[in-house]
Amino acid sequence: MQEWLAAGGPGPPGPDRIVSPESTGRVLLAVASRAVRGQDCADLGYHPLLSRFRGAPESVRRTALARAATRAAVSAEQAGTFDADRVAGWMVGHYPPRRYPGIVLGSPHGAAVHLATAMGVPWLPTAFDVAVQWPGGGVADPAGALAYGARVAGRLLGGNPAVRVRQVHDPAARGVLAGSTVSLVVRWHRLPEAYREFLGGRLAPGAPVLLLRDVRSWPVLESGDGHSFQLGGPTSGLEPADFRPDSDVLGQVLRGAGGDGASWDAPNPGPPGYAEHAVEPGFEASLLDWAEAAGSRVHRVLFPGPDALSAAAADVYRGWLRAAGKTGNRCVVECGRLIDPWQVVRAGLVPYWCESATQRSVTGAEWWLAGSTPFTSLDVLPEPPGLRSPALAGLPQWLAVASFGRRRRAVDRVAARGYPVTSVATRHATEVLRGQPYDLPAPAPLGMVEALAGLRASGTSQGLLVC
Repeated sequence: MQEWLAAGGPGPPGPDRIVSPESTGRVLLAVASRAVRGQDCADLGYHPLLSRFRGAPESVRRTALARAATRAAVSAEQAGTFDADRVAGWMVGHYPPRRYPGIVLGSPHGAAVHLATAMGVPWLPTAFDVAVQWPGGGVADPAGALAYGARVAGRLLGGNPAVRVRQVHDPAARGVLAGSTVSLVVRWHRLPEAYREFLGGRLAPGAPVLLLRDVRSWPVLESGDGHSFQLGGPTSGLEPADFRPDSDVLGQVLRGAGGDGASWDAPNPGPPGYAEHAVEPGFEASLLDWAEAAGSRVHRVLFPGPDALSAAAADVYRGWLRAAGKTGNRCVVECGRLIDPWQVVRAGLVPYWCESATQRSVTGAEWWLAGSTPFTSLDVLPEPPGLRSPALAGLPQWLAVASFGRRRRAVDRVAARGYPVTSVATRHATEVLRGQPYDLPAPAPLGMVEALAGLRASGTSQGLLVC
């Protein structure tokens, strides 16, 4: 698919090469823009790097993955030449030029995309991920990653004063890739001009804006110059203590990525701060300034963890379907990039999105299902992460999720075969959901007032703050 091809040739790299295809935010932008156009995700055939070269011996496979990651990443020199405003323009360009009754912005989360789809509005991220080549790097050398990443971030920030850069070194989530590339989350510190033009030219007068903020915390080492460093992260399913040199869990993680726990060289982790998927305060402040001048209102939802938003959004969907005369008794539990919001609406399903295949994320789905009115049909799409980790949910836990279905209980066989290292693309979710019976016509678009009321009613007890 052309959208996922890396742009070659001389000169600064294009946005389609800058924004990492491995990132959740890029996948969610792709599926959200298709849903707005009334399309499914059958053309999204990208296979994550960690799921490749499965037939090779492990040592050979690690080398091949490192080389593939290096080829896919931008160089340090290229990272210093790209324009973050151009990336913002590329993102808004995903949506057809028409008037929208609102918009959803914020941290990357599948439930945010489902809410935007139900409301018939776009979803846009407030940050993007960049993978940068790291010659001579190693998974067990976070101190070296910090030193190298700081130099790269300095170049990037020199040409893009409106962003902040959060570097994340996480061998638990990225495996061997953490030793061949550095991962940078580029967060807009103020509303980029392309977003400002999109809001002013594509939204109906007075249209509401929904800002969703991930407020999870993690130890953060701040440099004070716009660059910060994070060792591990909440998406890995581990705790900050698991990244200490004396941690048995860290030893397992490093051995699986071809590293050695004895050589782990980590800087001071720093005090707790917002984790990598947070929204920059400056972005929120500039969005509020724009809304005041435009006569629009910004509604904010702060979620303490992805499970809280997933559960509340799923409850909103169920109420929306039932208000339209549908049963709302069929559910799909999605995971990671295995998501297709248009097919969910077409089939009249209630969607619950797991951020990853970690035990913590899947446990969140179990708790929500245990406290919900039972579903007659339950389909589960576990995304194989392409690596092994002590934090991952095993197949028995995924089967336990499916067991909450009263009549139909299905864990996708393709994803389960060879889990957790099976290779599965986003379009596989489309292929599975196409097999669901149609439940048309779709309900009338969900209103912002109804969405906020549902989020408040369902999510307040789980720590969701709607304001």
